[in-house]
Amino acid sequence: MEVPLLDLTRQYNAIKSEINQAVHKVLDHTRFIMGPEVEKFEEEAARYCGTKYAVGVASGTDALLIALRACGVKAGDEVITSTFSFFASAGVISRLGATPVFVDIDPDTYNLKPEEVKKAVSEKTRVIMPVHIFGQCADMDPVLQIAKDNDIMVVEDAAQAIGAKYKNRKAGTMGAFGCFSFFPSKNLGAAGDAGMIVSDYMDKQTFMKSLRDHGAHPKYYHSYIGYNSRLDTLQAAILSVKLKYLDQWTEARRKNAAFYNEALKDLPLKRPVELEHNYHIYNQYTIATDRRDELVKHLQNHDIGCAIYYPLPLHAQECYKYLGCTDDDYEVAPGASREVLSIPIYPDLRDDERNYVVEVITAFFK
Repeated sequence: MEVPLLDLTRQYNAIKSEINQAVHKVLDHTRFIMGPEVEKFEEEAARYCGTKYAVGVASGTDALLIALRACGVKAGDEVITSTFSFFASAGVISRLGATPVFVDIDPDTYNLKPEEVKKAVSEKTRVIMPVHIFGQCADMDPVLQIAKDNDIMVVEDAAQAIGAKYKNRKAGTMGAFGCFSFFPSKNLGAAGDAGMIVSDYMDKQTFMKSLRDHGAHPKYYHSYIGYNSRLDTLQAAILSVKLKYLDQWTEARRKNAAFYNEALKDLPLKRPVELEHNYHIYNQYTIATDRRDELVKHLQNHDIGCAIYYPLPLHAQECYKYLGCTDDDYEVAPGASREVLSIPIYPDLRDDERNYVVEVITAFFK
């Protein structure tokens, strides 16, 4: 049996007629850039998250970049974020001439530790950017308090966490800005790149919409230097269809996670820890073992898809060597990068496939 890490064809086939109808509507009216579907999806996403507005952009990376611009991040500033994340979390900071300040993570959730954030605050800190890794929210209350005490803004990197909750508050709605990625593998995925910013800061809405369109407002008049980062109409149309199913798909992921939690509980590996006050959406189901690399080969030999998120912390990336950070500065993240492994969790996973994944992992440890 072959079990892929992700199979999007099943999702597409289940809603094929709706997707095709939405796409053909755009093809018929030909407003491929900033067509009516973009504003429609922005309104739906804002309503889903419970924010006053949403701004669609070309990618999750651009969402972070534009949100940081809205916070006034510039050369000489510092932005605190997790060292255990996808590169975009750091790259956007550097692109603005600011310095990323990487902090260590909680060993159970892999999210940044508020205690480390507090120690990292300096006079140059402009923004704290928690990453809601794997679909579970970071511990936001202490982060928000640190920000308030120091007059610092918070941008949530919720790229993997749309629909997740922290104490009944949705990911992306607790800081000044929440940023989502709709990369195809995400819980809510486009048919290409797409992203979104949600916020209640009404005074920044026009500015961010301007930045996504080269800084123009109105068209051909530029007060700022912006980006070519419009959410295209086809992606918005597809995402509108998929958004209706997001909660249903999330529940399916949670059921798969519950199955794994029970089936793997007696094995010498670490399972995901879902904190009591959180609602985890399981963008990934990530286990950990000091025999990770052996397990990867074992799964591959049995045609089971898996992936390592992430094999190298951000502080250890070649382009950030100039910061002078070493693994000795981080108690948890380097070890996590050596041990974590994500296995199939997508909502269309069949019972026989889940059973096979468990059988193969169990056999490895016997």
